[in-house]
Amino acid sequence: MRTQFDEQLERLHLELIRMGALCEDAISAAAKALLEQDAALADKAREAEEEIDRAESDVERLCLQLLLRQQPVAKDLREISSALKMISDLERIGDQAADIAELSGYVADASDAGRTHIGDMARATISMVTDSVDSFVKRDLELARAVCAADDKVDALFQDVKKEIVGMISTDSSKGELALDLLMVAKYFERIGDHATNVAEWVEYSLTGVHSNNN
Repeated sequence: MRTQFDEQLERLHLELIRMGALCEDAISAAAKALLEQDAALADKAREAEEEIDRAESDVERLCLQLLLRQQPVAKDLREISSALKMISDLERIGDQAADIAELSGYVADASDAGRTHIGDMARATISMVTDSVDSFVKRDLELARAVCAADDKVDALFQDVKKEIVGMISTDSSKGELALDLLMVAKYFERIGDHATNVAEWVEYSLTGVHSNNN
């Protein structure tokens, strides 16, 4: 019975890795669609978001099977319940990447403000998503805590983008609508960082039984 449980738990890990990889693809495609004005990449981000939704259903079904059929002990129960919480945040990451892709068509002048820092936000959030899922699979508490710490960098980059956008408006007030779109893009990246932090916090709970909510 335990062997079967361990096999299903390994499958859960693989499905979470796949879901995390899809999130990475969605964020990367959305960011490139924005910065390179590539409509095909925007479509790719939206397609990845749809796959993430399907992956969420698959993982949720697997978690419920583990809970109902295998009668897990306390530590296993924490791990499975944490995975259920994590997939909700990963699904929201996919949604926000799709939102960024949607806005990419409206910010043709994205080079005017925030370009560098928005690109930095994309790279930082992709790393956070990757590490948060890896920390769960590897049961790496220090990596999970490093993800939480990395959120401060994303928050700081968000403040940098806001300052650049304010400067753009003060220079050319006709770019108010563009400024709002860019601010929304930066806010979506900031929220992605928050969701990756949530995932890492659930990893910490699965390992320690303590959940520290910093958001």
